[in-house]
Amino acid sequence: MKQSKLTLFIFIALVAGVIAGYLYNVYVINEYNNNITVAEARTKTIDTRLVKLTDTTVTEYATLKAQRVKVAATRKENDTIREDKLVGFSILSDIFLRLIKMIVAPLVFTTLVVGVAKVGDIGAVGRIGGKTMLWFVSATLVSLALGMLLVNFFKPGETMHIPLPDSHLSTGIQKAALSLRDFISHVFPKSFVEAMANNEILQIVVFALFFGVATGAIGEKGEVVIKAMDAIAHVILKITGYVMLVAPLAVFGAITAVIARQGLGILSTYAIFIGEFYFSLIVLWLVIILAGFVVLRKRALTLVNRIKDAMLIAFSTSTSEAAYPRILMELERFGCNNKIVSFVLPLGYSFNLDGSMMYMTFASLFLAQSYGIHLSFGQQLSMLLVLMLTSKGIAGVPRASLVVIAGTISMFNIPEAGLALLIGIDPLLDMGRSATNVLGNAMATAVVSKWEGELKD
Repeated sequence: MKQSKLTLFIFIALVAGVIAGYLYNVYVINEYNNNITVAEARTKTIDTRLVKLTDTTVTEYATLKAQRVKVAATRKENDTIREDKLVGFSILSDIFLRLIKMIVAPLVFTTLVVGVAKVGDIGAVGRIGGKTMLWFVSATLVSLALGMLLVNFFKPGETMHIPLPDSHLSTGIQKAALSLRDFISHVFPKSFVEAMANNEILQIVVFALFFGVATGAIGEKGEVVIKAMDAIAHVILKITGYVMLVAPLAVFGAITAVIARQGLGILSTYAIFIGEFYFSLIVLWLVIILAGFVVLRKRALTLVNRIKDAMLIAFSTSTSEAAYPRILMELERFGCNNKIVSFVLPLGYSFNLDGSMMYMTFASLFLAQSYGIHLSFGQQLSMLLVLMLTSKGIAGVPRASLVVIAGTISMFNIPEAGLALLIGIDPLLDMGRSATNVLGNAMATAVVSKWEGELKD
């Protein structure tokens, strides 16, 4: 009963947020949005003229540079005023997300240590890890391939007819580094305290695996540690219950801020792209549920019903991390063994982001279509494999998907400036991606539990 009430309140908050955001956009924010739009158009015109000037010593160059600085200052001023007007709504979601982040790191550590210590020998840990990674790699490949297939079917880049940014301009988005050194430093912690402080889930998982195996190996002395960690995990789950009470307020604040900032007008401009992407996500949902159905049978549908409020929270706040403690609780109630849940779920948050994977191929090929760049099947396949490698372990980076896309499209001579087409609508797309990531990770955990014979009725 409690769960259905929470889902209802979250849904009401979602609808109320859209209405409040629209009214706030029209009556309060509109003036500043218009000023920002004018400033952006002016900056684009100045940049285009600057690119054409080959001699930087002429007076016109210095004049244009000065004008650009002035326009940038106007844009920044209006942007600051707009954010100040929205701060009341943003604070609601900020408080909730901060409370969730406060919980996630200790929850991952304590539950994983207990889980691994109870599994016992390192061989069993390796077996569960192998099955988990098999599902993750398969799901990643399917998500990327589905994105590639559907963007080629819909061809949104050819049908949108939105003016393209100048290919010489930069978007200011840093590119994801594809170096092995960076990947290793992201996975292995140099300090456990630093990993906890920065909420580096993957690094916490690595330390917790060592800690859990060592705790199990020392036998009777380790029992004290396991009992203590188990008690702490239950305390944190109790705190989660309290934090969830403010979820509807956070949802209302997050949605109101997004709609007030972007306006419903952006939906009409990008209606084709947004519609086709969300349709693609629904197809991916069906594929994930069908794959789960093969292993779990009808219980796959029961699981989807159980995690719907967690998906709504992830959708509204644009972050799957916000739903982590809730999914952990629901999976254990569903019948999954806590040692499997605490092992598979944290790994999934770095290696199994199905919604984000689909978006990467979908958005990259959309940009290629927008610029009229034809990529052969072989090139698209290469892009898919590159994205599969570059995307791992980058979940904690803000606008992570755009960062990875920026690093990948340059390899295929697609102008990075095209990302300007996506920056404006990325928060709206991120909502769908986050909800899909939650579904994918919950299903993966339930399937691995079933494979291990650890799923209770």
